[in-house]
Amino acid sequence: MTSFDDILEEAGKFGRCQKRIFALLCLVSLPFTGVYVGIVFQGFTPDHWCRDPAVAQRREACGWSPAASRRLTAPLVNSSGVLQRSSCEQYEADWNATALTCDTQELDLSRTPTRACKEGWEYDHEGRQSFVTEFDLVCSEAWLVDMYQATLNVGFLIGSITIGYLADRFGRKRSFLMSNLLNGVAGILVAVAPNYASLLVFRTLQGFGVKGGWVVGYVLITEIVGVEYRRTVGVLYQMFFSVGILLLPLLAYFITDWRWLQVVISAPYVLFVSYYWFVPESPRWLLSQNKNADAIEITEAMAKENKMTLSKNIEVANLTDDNAEYCAASFMDLIRTPKMRKHTLILSFNWFTSAVVYQGLIMRLGILEGNVYVDFLISGLVEFPAALLILFTIERVGRRVPFASANIVAGAACFITAFIPDNLVWLKTVVACVGRLGITMAFEMVVFVNTELYPTFVRNLGVSVCSTLCDVGGIIAPFLLYRLAVIWLELPLIIFGSLAFVAGGLVLLLPETRGRAAEITRFPSLCYILLPAKGPFSQSFQIIVTKVTSANVLYCLTNSAAKIFND
Repeated sequence: MTSFDDILEEAGKFGRCQKRIFALLCLVSLPFTGVYVGIVFQGFTPDHWCRDPAVAQRREACGWSPAASRRLTAPLVNSSGVLQRSSCEQYEADWNATALTCDTQELDLSRTPTRACKEGWEYDHEGRQSFVTEFDLVCSEAWLVDMYQATLNVGFLIGSITIGYLADRFGRKRSFLMSNLLNGVAGILVAVAPNYASLLVFRTLQGFGVKGGWVVGYVLITEIVGVEYRRTVGVLYQMFFSVGILLLPLLAYFITDWRWLQVVISAPYVLFVSYYWFVPESPRWLLSQNKNADAIEITEAMAKENKMTLSKNIEVANLTDDNAEYCAASFMDLIRTPKMRKHTLILSFNWFTSAVVYQGLIMRLGILEGNVYVDFLISGLVEFPAALLILFTIERVGRRVPFASANIVAGAACFITAFIPDNLVWLKTVVACVGRLGITMAFEMVVFVNTELYPTFVRNLGVSVCSTLCDVGGIIAPFLLYRLAVIWLELPLIIFGSLAFVAGGLVLLLPETRGRAAEITRFPSLCYILLPAKGPFSQSFQIIVTKVTSANVLYCLTNSAAKIFND
């Protein structure tokens, strides 16, 4: 019997053809950044106050500044010991019936009754337009901003499983193209949404397609390269998300309207549909569908582009994929013994914590008073050294200590940042970046540990169940950030720090896995996994099933994760 890996030896494990396909697929990570964290720029909430039509009309006649007219509209309130103009209340005064002159300095409004805003709000947005200012999502409606990001993660959760099934039922290529078409259409619909309700619907649809499509691209590239190249292409594929983080603030700086920024973020997905002519179907998937002749034809084309020649003695009928075993496990296997229960609970909590803290720290940049473009750019730069630190330490020190240390460093940085005075801007920025570095490392480390701790027969299920907590964390993160920040701007950091500290402490209860060669069996054709190694992409593990049963859809994952990180 001839295996696909045998053919790949002759066709080229990572030749010109695979490099071309890899480069094309890496571009998919760039707009994903805008979808995932674009809320920082598209949903920013500027300084605002109640609108009074009479005061607004008088301001134009007298040439008042916004601050001068705000004095007649917004009462002073005590916020954290500081007197400032209210954003959600206004003076209950009929300015149309008042002899109002252009000189308002002598007016004493301290005893004037107040009420909630009734005529909308005015914004000090300096030319920037967000969906918050357009739909007035402030004060009592501010929680609707949280829903905008939460619905994206709901789409992630549902779409990953659904598109994963479709990818194994109808092929990687078809699912990839379909999801990108959905991403482009849904993204444009978000940009033209006439009201907030439709905005949420279209946002959920975009989340449904964008993450599933990204991970299908991940699987496609890892299935056409040699085993020894999987970790390399996997890490580089995901690092393009970090490149996108560096590009996003530049786009947002020049595109100040949230709708046009959404169009720019979504348009590339429409262009990715053209990959129909440039990216082939996965030969491994074709073999799993008994389409050996098609698999040989694609492999021969790859060999030709790689300037290699296949042997004449390859028999189509005898061609097989190495991935031919069935994987099955039950949820009870994860909690059957005290040791397994401990591992499952600790790993699940770490997945949840990593998602909450990672996403929360990124979105927090949008509510700070600093230069959001510069802060976002600096924050994104720490994505790169995190991977290098992991590669440098895991084989020298082990998994447990760097994993726990990354969480503890992230937690300590959150606590310290919360209590650094606002006038020490650079110190606050540096410590916050250390926190981002720590949580990024922790997010990557949980993948290693999760795949290495479980025995082979239950590893697939364990990774699937534990990583599901990532999307749950992504749904909760915006509510934790935005609602707690209303009470005290630094309160979310206290929560994030507490979660990270607990996560780091729990990691120390896990056994060390360095030197323990992960038991790797051949992974089955009916179950493939897309295992992102860092950042938001590691929030879920894509399940792609050839022969579908309820157990397969929920529990079957392959050991490709272990191969990627242990080969």
